[in-house]
Amino acid sequence: MKQLYPHSITGKSAVHGGSVLDHTFGKSDPYTLGVEEEYMLLDGESHDLVQHIETVLSAISGHELEERINPELMQSVLEIATPVCHTPADVMAELQKLRGYVIGVAREREMRVGSAGTHPFSLFERQRITARDRYRNLVDQLQYVARRELIFGMHVHVAVDDPEKAIQVVNGLLPQLAPLLALSASSPFWRGEPTGLSSSRQMVFAAFPRAGPPPRFRDYADYAEVVGQLERTGCIADYTHIWWDIRLHPRLGTIEIRICDAVTRIEDAVAITAYCQALVKHLCERYDAGEEIPSYHRILTSENKWLAARYGLEAPVIDLATGRRNRIPVAQLVRRTVKEIEPHARELGSERELEGISELLARGNSSDRQLRIFNANRDIVEVVEEIANATEAIPESAVTAYAAGGAPVAASSASTPEAPTT
Repeated sequence: MKQLYPHSITGKSAVHGGSVLDHTFGKSDPYTLGVEEEYMLLDGESHDLVQHIETVLSAISGHELEERINPELMQSVLEIATPVCHTPADVMAELQKLRGYVIGVAREREMRVGSAGTHPFSLFERQRITARDRYRNLVDQLQYVARRELIFGMHVHVAVDDPEKAIQVVNGLLPQLAPLLALSASSPFWRGEPTGLSSSRQMVFAAFPRAGPPPRFRDYADYAEVVGQLERTGCIADYTHIWWDIRLHPRLGTIEIRICDAVTRIEDAVAITAYCQALVKHLCERYDAGEEIPSYHRILTSENKWLAARYGLEAPVIDLATGRRNRIPVAQLVRRTVKEIEPHARELGSERELEGISELLARGNSSDRQLRIFNANRDIVEVVEEIANATEAIPESAVTAYAAGGAPVAASSASTPEAPTT
């Protein structure tokens, strides 16, 4: 009898109990961090995407940072993952190290590196799929939806010490989808055209199954039952094939915030990380105190997410917390949230990094910057050049420090954020 489902979606996790019951919540310090960033590999002259991930992986073989640098679905995409960090300042140090090393490796091979939610003019039809079974299987399963997925994101992991708490914190984070998207939006172009959206990446990724805002679960058992049903029926191999905007990562014991476009400026990436960490701490302490964590209907949080994708930091969003009739600018909502979580940032030692949110609001996000550059000369290549310039704007010492090779790979006692396919 012919196999009914592709082998690619009937993985080993489709067994009794499921993959999410074997979790590590509570097995590490709470509020520790891990950040993943997806970068574009760019031709040094044309600034088009180049299919050179294997060249980069070959160049870094044996380097001490090798385990932090990974391929992605397309051969023009490179992903980095920090080790476990305790503070946003630690994240800054690790991102400088990783961005610097990747930039140095690329520069030696006449390439550049860019960080934004979409490449402004490259076409997905011209990209090659990375030669790994996982990616071939993904394309076999999702077809055009996967082949079109030429997008780049930033994921922030925050450790939580209890699975039941983690479920309620995710529910409480849903109103923050719009602010986080507005802060990180960096994809106003798609296929060489201004889309009128601040985040075109969201519209592309929306075609994926099991994407978008997560449902609100009653408790961890409710969550485990839903994921287990998907696994038992062969719909997914394990929970990493669920691509919600915010999801639990039980194997790491973290909440993974996935809504953000890839962030161009390293200072903005760190500020958003500080915002996420302080938010999670705020909600965890409300849970510990027995307070109710407000949660809102998916229709309302999705509407705000759409408004943020469309208008960025100018988005007029529903004020879910007050229920007032008039909508408010999302930037006002962000400022209100920053004021609320500032005490937590002080306790975490991240007050200075959180101040970066105010600086981002004053300066505008990457999408705003890209549109200003484009509107000046209508030159789409100039936009990509400026993305690369801003991505590579880190101390030159960080670029050169690891350029001459590194120490042999050593075992690390800290777990690394694992990179899902998308």
